[in-house]
Amino acid sequence: MASHLKSLLLPHARTELCNSVLPALLDCISSIAESLHQSQHVSLAGTTNAFGDGQLNVDIAAENLIRTALAKCPSVVTASSEEEPVERPASDGQAADVHPTSEKYTVAFDPLDGSSIIAPNWTVGTIIGIWDGASAIHQQPSEKQIAAVLGIYGPRTTAIIALRVPGGEPCCLEIGIGGPGAQDHQVIRSNVRLAGPPFKTRYFAPANLRAAAESEAYMRLITQYIEKKYTLRYSGGLVPDVVHALVKGHGVYLSPVTGKSAAKLRRLYELFPIALVVECAGGKAIDPAKGEDILSRPLENCDETAGLVCGTAEEVDIVKRALADA
Repeated sequence: MASHLKSLLLPHARTELCNSVLPALLDCISSIAESLHQSQHVSLAGTTNAFGDGQLNVDIAAENLIRTALAKCPSVVTASSEEEPVERPASDGQAADVHPTSEKYTVAFDPLDGSSIIAPNWTVGTIIGIWDGASAIHQQPSEKQIAAVLGIYGPRTTAIIALRVPGGEPCCLEIGIGGPGAQDHQVIRSNVRLAGPPFKTRYFAPANLRAAAESEAYMRLITQYIEKKYTLRYSGGLVPDVVHALVKGHGVYLSPVTGKSAAKLRRLYELFPIALVVECAGGKAIDPAKGEDILSRPLENCDETAGLVCGTAEEVDIVKRALADA
């Protein structure tokens, strides 16, 4: 794995990203997996995050592991998370404007996405976005978010890495996660791509399905998927449902917003990294309310939310047209 990352990043002067940041995050995913294996009881910790959501003991454990890992990376100057949505220095006493290397990154992450399905032992994930510079706010996401990592905790522990550094070709790869240490991680697929037509099997993952009772357009889409014999693959977890499409080569994930069903997905901590992964795999990710690309509009603050449609480009275009006609 290490040699593969070097071939992708070192020609573009991304030494710290290659040798420090990404290895630290992959090791951290291994540590989170081990922490989950040892967490026999999943329970409320008695605290809430900044959005008012109750925190689980496993949420806090994952948050602490990632914060500790980032504090050891000299090029990561700031970090923020869904549990603590404020950009602050990644290590104690470190000023964002003082840095010993030429590379400066800010990391935005959702430490453990899938709180509602972790108690029944379903697959959950970690979502991480890596940005050039000391802040993600007011930056152009399509240019400044240069990497994303999805950690997947299921029967196996794996990770999807998307890279889009200036001067390099966008790429998406799948990593098998072993124990802590880069020597234990292996490249499973060096080029993760969504397939083009014709499609042998078509998959759909309808999140926020209750919104179909409020939106005729969404109800029509669901009906069409059933009539056209699409295969339902929806777990309730954003990471496993998106990764399913990447593994199968086809899929569309839908999480629309209606007047009664407010947007819940965080742009910075969930949507931006997911969008980068999907785009680097040849797909599309749009905001269903506006039809615009998820990565087209800068962030004004850390707590912004939106809906999501992502996956195979042709399928996303169909959804976009269907919702525009509503």
